Amino acid sequence: MSARAQIEAPRLWIVLSRCYHAVRLIAESSIAETGLCLSDFAALEALLHKGPLTITELQAKVLLASGSMTAAVDRLERKGLVVRTATASDRRAKVLELTLEGKHVAKAAFQRNARELEAAMTILSEAEKRHLSSLLKKLGLFAAGSRAGKDSKTTIRKGRLKE
Repeated sequence: MSARAQIEAPRLWIVLSRCYHAVRLIAESSIAETGLCLSDFAALEALLHKGPLTITELQAKVLLASGSMTAAVDRLERKGLVVRTATASDRRAKVLELTLEGKHVAKAAFQRNARELEAAMTILSEAEKRHLSSLLKKLGLFAAGSRAGKDSKTTIRKGRLKE
């Protein structure tokens, strides 16, 4: 295929899917080697980088269903990696915070995962990574906007898909 040949959307979808699958396998393997499952890792990573969050806020960050989020938080709490505390403004809401052990585990797991992903992406220059990021964000926001018009449960907030 020449560099100027048109790439049809279904072909691009296949390329995106295969790329995602290959990179996902690297990320999941890296995470599994830390002894965490993907949802637990995602929750720890969000708390590490965003600070204390309510379960609802955390759920929005990691895009997990309510039941899955509760199960992940329960597992992390049993392992002593997070604590739940009541908020001053709403006693019903609980704020999740990493324990010292949770911070250590989250940092180590995140650093390992970041190294693995960086190694997988060394084929791309910094300029190519920036360009790819920009294009994927553009496509994702457009697709989310198209979907939002068809699905009343879907909205876009702050440039992110929210269901």
